[in-house]
Amino acid sequence: MEIDIYADLVCPWCYLGKRRLEQALASYDGVVTVRYRPFQLDPSPVPEPLPLLDTLAAKFGGRGRAQQMADQVARAAAGAGIEFDFDRALAANTFDAHRLVAWATEHGRAGETVEALHRSHFRDGIDIGARPALAAIAGEVGLDATAAHAFLESAGQVAQVHTELAAARELGITSVPTFVLAGRYAVTGAQESPTLLAALTEVRRQLTAGT
Repeated sequence: MEIDIYADLVCPWCYLGKRRLEQALASYDGVVTVRYRPFQLDPSPVPEPLPLLDTLAAKFGGRGRAQQMADQVARAAAGAGIEFDFDRALAANTFDAHRLVAWATEHGRAGETVEALHRSHFRDGIDIGARPALAAIAGEVGLDATAAHAFLESAGQVAQVHTELAAARELGITSVPTFVLAGRYAVTGAQESPTLLAALTEVRRQLTAGT
């Protein structure tokens, strides 16, 4: 079964959804292929690193509301073994990070790269909108950091990422994470792993039955 994950790398619920899917797959006895598809919650440029909580405060009605949102997702993530440090996190435009994921996919390191990008953003306070930082992250997952930086400085995967972002809009995807199972069945949100496992099992049953 093919699973397409539409997600943004600065979306905390996407990070949690990825982890919960991995937990579901650990209990699933079928064969799956996971593909990471780009989505940008905010495509606006970020000309300089800004504290994430400050940008959330400006967008959602004040620092108190931003902190409340951060605390909510941090509590949920802790149950999945994910550590968030919103006091260190920096706002970033993720276009180049999505390009890096596309490049890593070609080199068989997509999952590790997505995990490292989430962790770098949410725990380590790294600016994942900066190409040198992205190249260093590539090096951490076993890719060639120098080659990664050269790729990011080129036009590599620019057209592909633009095309896939447009395709997500055409599919009607407006919130992430969205998991598309077998190209036909969509599950939206960071669902609990038992819910995802049940969805996988039901889709497999329908595919087997030819419905």
